[in-house]
Amino acid sequence: MDLVKLWTKTQDKVSKGIVVTNATGFRKDINGLRALAVTAVVLYHFNVGGLIGGFIGVDVFFVISGFLMTGIITKGLQQGDFSILSFYWSRAKRIIPALVVVAAVLLILGWFFLAPNEYKLLAKHARQSLFFLSNVSYLRESGYFDSASHSKWLLHTWSLSVEWQFYLALPVILTVVWKLFPSKKAMIAVHSVVLVCSFLTCVALTNTAQEKAFYLLQSRAWEMLLGGLCFLLVSNFKPSLAARKALEYCGLLLILASVFLIDAAQAWPGYLAVIPTFGAVLVLAAKQENSLWSNNRITRWLGTRSYSLYLWHWPLVAGLFYFYQQDNSLWITAAILVALLLSELSYRIVEQPVRRGLQQLTPPRALALLVGLVILTGAAAQVVVTKNGLSQRMSADILLMIDKAQTGNNPRNGECLAMGIPCVYGGPEIEAMIIGDSHAATLVTVAQNALLNHEQGIYFQAAPACLPVAGLTVREHANRDQDDPCIKMLEQITKTLDNKMSRVPLIVINRTSIYPLGYNGIDQTEKRKPQAYASTPIDTPTPESLEEFSRLYVESACAMAKNRPVYLMRPIPEMRVDVTDAIGKEMLLGSPRDFTISREDYMARNDFVWKTQDQAHEQCGVQILDPLPYLCDDNVCYGSKGGEPLYLDDNHLNEYGGRLLEPMFAKAFSAMPYLQVHIGAVEVHPPAPGNIPPKA
Repeated sequence: MDLVKLWTKTQDKVSKGIVVTNATGFRKDINGLRALAVTAVVLYHFNVGGLIGGFIGVDVFFVISGFLMTGIITKGLQQGDFSILSFYWSRAKRIIPALVVVAAVLLILGWFFLAPNEYKLLAKHARQSLFFLSNVSYLRESGYFDSASHSKWLLHTWSLSVEWQFYLALPVILTVVWKLFPSKKAMIAVHSVVLVCSFLTCVALTNTAQEKAFYLLQSRAWEMLLGGLCFLLVSNFKPSLAARKALEYCGLLLILASVFLIDAAQAWPGYLAVIPTFGAVLVLAAKQENSLWSNNRITRWLGTRSYSLYLWHWPLVAGLFYFYQQDNSLWITAAILVALLLSELSYRIVEQPVRRGLQQLTPPRALALLVGLVILTGAAAQVVVTKNGLSQRMSADILLMIDKAQTGNNPRNGECLAMGIPCVYGGPEIEAMIIGDSHAATLVTVAQNALLNHEQGIYFQAAPACLPVAGLTVREHANRDQDDPCIKMLEQITKTLDNKMSRVPLIVINRTSIYPLGYNGIDQTEKRKPQAYASTPIDTPTPESLEEFSRLYVESACAMAKNRPVYLMRPIPEMRVDVTDAIGKEMLLGSPRDFTISREDYMARNDFVWKTQDQAHEQCGVQILDPLPYLCDDNVCYGSKGGEPLYLDDNHLNEYGGRLLEPMFAKAFSAMPYLQVHIGAVEVHPPAPGNIPPKA
């Protein structure tokens, strides 16, 4: 049979726009499941309705896809007319046209609204999405629930990539199995074995590498295979009406319980994903098509537009965060309405017409058109990536602001911070030590500039999200091996404090409030839980956890202060917006302004840490370094001044902002005892009487 005949015979076998397949027929319950799943996902992403587990809608989609795809393939194999190529083609004409349009629209809008680095990132993600590799790309960058997720306009396409990878493999595997063992039992056996292997992989990775468990096909395939196994087992299942209702109600209950009770703070997907996926299986097995929930106008509309709605809603969510309107109820409502409108337009103008148009073309022309659209859009995205975001499209003043704002003040972060190894800043005569996390790395060069002469130096050791407090574990570094930079730093710093520089003044700089209280600002809600704990992780601060943190913090500070002066720095103000991005957006819109937070907001965030540090001061005489007089006035703390950003993001000072703290460090150094310690020496050598520099 030649390709044209094969095309003509099989190109209409799948039309998922209204969930019609030759394998299953029109199923109102499947359409209803799609509506339920997409509603859960959309409301979760818009943070509406308390659907803390709405992300499980994607897992329900996976089950539905597996059910339908196994049905299509199995029936085709049984009838002897299944074609892998036609299967791929039917999937492509269903998925690709609307995806291309979304990617193209975002690339066009990005030209006008995104800074070069943001535009380059969008283009990279568009390219990866069009070739169904975005799940791998996002895995390499970070997690789905992290604080940077809302800056990824096509993050939701990770699930399309996983599904497409599954679509590529499933027909090949099942065709081979059918050729060797042409029986339903063989199909069930293969589904079962691979499902178990994938599920065990998922559980194992969820406990050891959660991002991999979330994004990779090998840990997600079991959900689609579960749907396929459901089709194979229940295709001839004819339960009574009472049994169908019981199955349906139990399935819906499991899905709804997952939506309202499971949240992103729990290990996901893992074994918990069994709950919503098994719920979807029960609904599919029930074959209950006349239920009110699935057989009404709203559900039918949502089900048939579910793909378009899924595609368009996330860019609007990202847009709310981009313009800092994610908590504005009016904007959220408007964005949801726009998402519904765009999904209708996409369904009517893109999905349906393109699919019908492709059917009317000859196979070579239809294939060339679809492939050409992908290549053309992908090529445009690649140009943006290659040209580093096409910075020439922006005005010189915006580029200058971005360049200045993104200039950090520690070019050695890759060497010193990321590795957690000790470094020396300045001359060979060590006059002070600085330890902490990335906030310490941001300010060590500022402190170096405040030293009294060029021969003096600072011994520095820090690691990302690392708190040098004995007895506390930081979430990010729990269950890590000895190569983890924080673990290396804590081991090394203990030896250093006890030996080589037992009398050298010590400055401790941390983003301290995140450890007992969790992140705030632009960090996503799922990270707003205490980042440090004594025994077991907790989701919210409690009086007991705060008391324990305070006790261990004070004990650690006082232990370090036994032989040396210790200085605890107050937390830097957190701006709750990425200051550089915010100013850039304001300039693009022609309305630049300064960004601030009130001192009341600052104290509401950091009062607990201040009281804890004051307790250490009272208990063992540690000194306090307060940056507020240099970064704030009586009413507000500044994220920018006169349109000049003081921050790299929402909490790290840039070079300009850091320089404002030089007087604070200079004042501290002038009050420190003058100790000349060479880094290679074992003993501490006191200064000669005539070599003590004058105090500033």
